[in-house]
Amino acid sequence: MTLTETEAPAVRTPVRPPAPAVVEDAPSRGWARRWPLLPLVATVLLVAVPSDGADSTGATAADLLSGVAVLVCVGRLLFLRRRPLTTAAAFVLGLPVAGLALATVCAADPAAALPGFVRYLQVFVLVPAAVLLLVRDAQGFRVLAGTLVLLAVVQGATGVHQYVTGTGASYMGEEIRAVGTFGPSDVMGMATVVGYGLLAAAAFALRPSAGAPRWLRVWAAVTAALLVVPLALSFSRGAWIATAAGALAVIALTGLRQAVRALAVLGAAGVVLVGGLGVGSEMISQRLTSITEVTSAPDPSVNDRYTMWAAAEGMWREHPAAGVGLKGFPAHRDAHASIGLSAGSDTEGAGQEFRRQPLLSPHNMYLLVLSEQGLIGFTALVGSWAALLAGCVRRLVLCRSRGTAAVDCGLAAVGLMTWQTVDFLYADIGGPSTVLTGIVLGLAAWWALAGPERTTAA
Repeated sequence: MTLTETEAPAVRTPVRPPAPAVVEDAPSRGWARRWPLLPLVATVLLVAVPSDGADSTGATAADLLSGVAVLVCVGRLLFLRRRPLTTAAAFVLGLPVAGLALATVCAADPAAALPGFVRYLQVFVLVPAAVLLLVRDAQGFRVLAGTLVLLAVVQGATGVHQYVTGTGASYMGEEIRAVGTFGPSDVMGMATVVGYGLLAAAAFALRPSAGAPRWLRVWAAVTAALLVVPLALSFSRGAWIATAAGALAVIALTGLRQAVRALAVLGAAGVVLVGGLGVGSEMISQRLTSITEVTSAPDPSVNDRYTMWAAAEGMWREHPAAGVGLKGFPAHRDAHASIGLSAGSDTEGAGQEFRRQPLLSPHNMYLLVLSEQGLIGFTALVGSWAALLAGCVRRLVLCRSRGTAAVDCGLAAVGLMTWQTVDFLYADIGGPSTVLTGIVLGLAAWWALAGPERTTAA
């Protein structure tokens, strides 16, 4: 007996599981669950408040808001039972504490070193940990990075206005140096902010997030190109070098084809803005040349910097293990510096009268840590930064190879972390923009150390 056509067994079609939903784009999970980001956003924006608003302890409004962000983070951990740091994150972010504590205890005056301990703890441990825990997904990362871009645009516009109207800080006898709202006593402040914003905007332009509107990529590219102007007018050699290094890292990690196009666009923008329009081209050229003029007629600031570097190295050689203690560099400077060191740096302009600003640090974060914390503190702190940078690059490469989303966040994290590690060769912490260092380290920690379910969302 043969089976009829109606009696033939049915062929089962395998049922494919539905594709996972993108958590961050769901309407029910919008801003209502991201309110903990508000203290971090406010911290970034309040950096624009002039430093004259600092209280007697030197803390600015942004510093106070960063403390609020830390308290919010602690509250969520205690009362909402949020997941604490992973073992790897706790080790990487907590590693500097040991060196800081040792340098404080071993200082000649531990009480005088205590404010330094609190400042280092804020910038390199507490604020980064708060960012890591309060940023819950890729969209939260973009919000905080976008706030850096907004701050850069505001400060950059202010700086360009200062150059055009001659109301900036004094530079070569003219009040044309773009310093934003930071004033002549913190000439690196605006350059730092603009460098952060430029790299974040470049990352969003090179690899926009899935589902982002088309205008966002154009807006980000135009913003990054325009921020080159105030960066150039800051006349900050260290910021130029750090931004170039960060941009090259971001471009290199986007892929060969995009890298070639991005470099061509950057080259054309540089020619038009500096060469074609003549935006401070002569002074910028002189500033670039002065970087290498160390032995033959060096720039006075370059001579002072190298003299202080030698002094920091001398301190470390006398106290190789634990250094001279936090806040100890000014007290030991004269005993180790040559007679070629200036008494201070002349500052004026941007609404401030002439002042002689004392040279209280070597303007090199690595040498400052080495001289004040010794090899133990240097290994702990710099090792933490190296782990963050390596983790950022590693995760970015993995996400690119697997076609995972949120690559724009990875590019921004790598660019910002590269900027910070390179800039520390020419600068150290100090001034109102210091709290942003903690924000940047926190964004890098989020990308490098957060769980994959948080960093791989579109």
